[in-house]
Amino acid sequence: MSYLDNIRTFVRVYELGSMSAAGRDLRISPAVTSARISQLEDHLSVRLFQRTTRSLTPTAQGKAFYGGACSVLDAVGYAEAQVTDLTENPKGQLHVAAPLGVGRRLIAPHVPEFTDTYPLINVRLRLTDRNVDLTTEGLDVAFHLGQPADSNLRIKKIADVVRVLVAAPAYIAKRGHPADGEALVRDQHECLNLRFPGASEFQWNLNTANGLQRFRVAGQLECDDGDVLTDWAIAGRGVAMKPRFEVEEHLASGALVEVAKTTPPVPIQMACLYTHRRHQDPKSRLFMEFMISRIAAAIHATQSVS
Repeated sequence: MSYLDNIRTFVRVYELGSMSAAGRDLRISPAVTSARISQLEDHLSVRLFQRTTRSLTPTAQGKAFYGGACSVLDAVGYAEAQVTDLTENPKGQLHVAAPLGVGRRLIAPHVPEFTDTYPLINVRLRLTDRNVDLTTEGLDVAFHLGQPADSNLRIKKIADVVRVLVAAPAYIAKRGHPADGEALVRDQHECLNLRFPGASEFQWNLNTANGLQRFRVAGQLECDDGDVLTDWAIAGRGVAMKPRFEVEEHLASGALVEVAKTTPPVPIQMACLYTHRRHQDPKSRLFMEFMISRIAAAIHATQSVS
């Protein structure tokens, strides 16, 4: 095992806080992960982690070594990037995350074309509606709706995404057609909300004649999967706030109807996120450039017909 492999393994163990998690991330066995850390500790003649049966904690020496280890990997990555740029044959694994609706509709359909164009790049696409941590989860690129919580990330804006409030004709027949945000709250409409870690209440930001207003909404149903909210809305279970590109086909078919049109939701930013450590990686640059143009075109197509 090379010294560089041992350093890479140490960094992932440090960031993920677990030998097993680091092994899964690096696609190596727990035994190999442990052996690499032991070899590195023997080489340095220090303990990098305090190990118990239930926890793994960096020592003072491990914390001190982490910053230098990251610098080493950054330098190697930069050097490899220069060679890759010259050979025009980028290769390696690319870890990408995206919200479920964005990933299924706007990214996944184009991934095969990307890998056909760059056959030496292996794309690992992870779809989730929860907020991801690029550093601790070993991600190269994340697509994101809204403002990222981490101000240290680099951002490439793709588009401002139009959102709509939608409900099924069956729901409207039963509960009425809410004209605006005030009616949603006053008439206690069932609002279908996207649950994410840390959310204690739900507020919908709507544009009104008096400017932006926040409406506190509630309902019986919530979920951490945006597509489930769409299914519930189609089934007549309530009103959902959705990016227009996610429900355009259902609006066209009549399965969903736009409601509260006089107070539409505030558009939400879609962007690519990446860390400072990734900005020299040609795989990340190529993937972002490839996807951004296609995503922007798809979003524009749905919004231009609204």
